Amino acid sequence: MKKTILLLAVLAFITFNNQAQSVTDYDGNVYDTVKIGTQVWLKENLKTTHYRNGDPIPKVIVDTIWANLTTGAYSDVFNKPTLSNTYGRLYNWFVVNDSRKICPINWHIPTNTEWTLLITYLGGESVAGGKLKETDTLHWKAPNTGATNESGFTALPSGARGSDGSFGIDTFLGKFCSWWTSTGDTTEPTHSYALDWFLSNTTRNIVWASQTKQNGFSVRCLKNTKTQIDEHDYNGRIDLFPNPATDKIYVICSTIQNLKMQVYNTVGQCVLQRELNAQTNEIDISSLTKGIYILKLTSPNGTFEKKLIKE
Repeated sequence: MKKTILLLAVLAFITFNNQAQSVTDYDGNVYDTVKIGTQVWLKENLKTTHYRNGDPIPKVIVDTIWANLTTGAYSDVFNKPTLSNTYGRLYNWFVVNDSRKICPINWHIPTNTEWTLLITYLGGESVAGGKLKETDTLHWKAPNTGATNESGFTALPSGARGSDGSFGIDTFLGKFCSWWTSTGDTTEPTHSYALDWFLSNTTRNIVWASQTKQNGFSVRCLKNTKTQIDEHDYNGRIDLFPNPATDKIYVICSTIQNLKMQVYNTVGQCVLQRELNAQTNEIDISSLTKGIYILKLTSPNGTFEKKLIKE
């Protein structure tokens, strides 16, 4: 009898933990989550048809209309809602960059650097793709090279919608997937490109590329860290992570130019400073002693301060 009660208690604990790890979007879609390294990801592609504040995201079916968009839109995979139940929906980058946000509260669309941290943790671009992909050929077409899903990420081959609005031929479904990052390509002079990560059924690789913002790609959401810079700081144009940190921090300035960083200790001494570029900045803080610091970011448009914890 005691063993039975103990078993029921353990099952109840497991059930509670599983429920605690689920996340719900505005539409009521429920997603499981998975921890990979220090990051927590959704285990499914996003399906929402609304921004976080409840505003609807326009659904665009006609190819020519999709191709000429400069505002946010989504579509079902091959314009078939039943497929989106499995593979999630496809969004252009204007949705990704919208200040109304599409990820659930306390979640965000990862930057290119945050994707890079995931890929690095899984062994690098040459092998990480296999560790992300769902195994077997239920959804992926053969040969589904290198698929182990040992990360628990459970990547599915949702295909994509091209910048011309087309989906390609039906056989593309099952062969690849692409996920948007929140990072625009600031090196491209027209600012009409953004970065994505691409995975296919014929390799264990995963690679990033710069794509036109009219493309329709999948979205995975990443959980905010407790002390991460709020998404609305500088209108979402700055990311700082990890925090707390041990050896390195990353500061991403997606559009801000001429940004200066200074780090002050608790007695007001500047212990570290440097100029930042409008991309990804890796900053070595290994020389700092453990403790609390103030990180100050200054641009021609203003100043922002953030507590930084060195562990």
